[in-house]
Amino acid sequence: MTFTKINHYEKEYADAHHDTALNVTQGVEDQPIVNPYFVHRKKRKLTTDEYVAGILRGDITTLSQAITLVESANPDHYAQAQEIIEQCLPHAGKSVRIGITGVPGAGKSTFIEAVGNMVTSLHHKLAVLAIDPSSERSGGSILGDKTRMESICHNPSVFIRPSPSAGSLGGVARKTRETVVLCEAAGFDVIFIETVGVGQSETVVHSMVDLFMLLQISGAGDELQGIKRGIMEMADLMVITKAEGENIHKAELARTQFQSALRLFPEPESGWRPQVFTCSSVAQTGLEEVWKGVEDYLEHIQQNGYFQHNRNRQNKYWMYETINEALRNSFYHSPQIETRIAEYEQRVLNDKISSFIAAKELLDLYFEK
Repeated sequence: MTFTKINHYEKEYADAHHDTALNVTQGVEDQPIVNPYFVHRKKRKLTTDEYVAGILRGDITTLSQAITLVESANPDHYAQAQEIIEQCLPHAGKSVRIGITGVPGAGKSTFIEAVGNMVTSLHHKLAVLAIDPSSERSGGSILGDKTRMESICHNPSVFIRPSPSAGSLGGVARKTRETVVLCEAAGFDVIFIETVGVGQSETVVHSMVDLFMLLQISGAGDELQGIKRGIMEMADLMVITKAEGENIHKAELARTQFQSALRLFPEPESGWRPQVFTCSSVAQTGLEEVWKGVEDYLEHIQQNGYFQHNRNRQNKYWMYETINEALRNSFYHSPQIETRIAEYEQRVLNDKISSFIAAKELLDLYFEK
């Protein structure tokens, strides 16, 4: 009853004072979101010669646009990208290519930032190509490496390019290799390729670098079981990160254990016994020793001829990988296959035909075109 009276009185008061501020004013009309005087000017498409000229003079904007062209799935872009790469190829091949991987939380981005500042202080030009994992659900990627590497983002001697893995490590690896060619033509003599983490991507990255570096942390359980043997066998250098404060003793212990484990492996084809280092990217300790290890390794493989042998083998490998990818794309984009593949897929799901027979019939259909 009390609430009813109050509401009644409020209504009477509002009716009696309808000319007061209780009334809602008309307001103003909604303003346009976009400036009506803004004129959109379509960006002029660069020619292949303009792209190449910009890259060779070290123009970062032109280099970034050329890399975007390489990563594009548009067939028109692909044709122009291949022309650019072909013209840049004679100016490439003069850099040191270093692959960097490690367990999650090993501090790959922080390590690259710390070493990157040191490398540029030695009058090198550094390109960091980071492969970011893409979401399996949305297909999106954070591409946050430039955010994490704050101190070298504005360094004029450093170029950072994150690329989404987009669920296809092989495709990204091929495009990353082509990006390396463009960066080398632009004058970058040290190339870091950061992988998504410990997993399948290490194999493809290992096939495009001169040195493979593995980052590991201490105190994360049994160090010798902390990473798979296959990845340890690929490593030319191993670095125990976060060796600062109370963690120094654990890092040194991990270094000893890893060094002993690596001696049990067969001698690599390069003739180089992998070395283990400790460092702290935050405290800036041990970084000089790590880079000295990089220089010692490169000097060793250049003297025994393994450097050029390895690059020749990689070139051969990527020739066949490119053929395989081209054949796969040609198959799936063939009109005969596109019209029938859904039918065969449904027959396999309904157990009306085996997956092997379905694949054989589709291939026969493709080669009959």
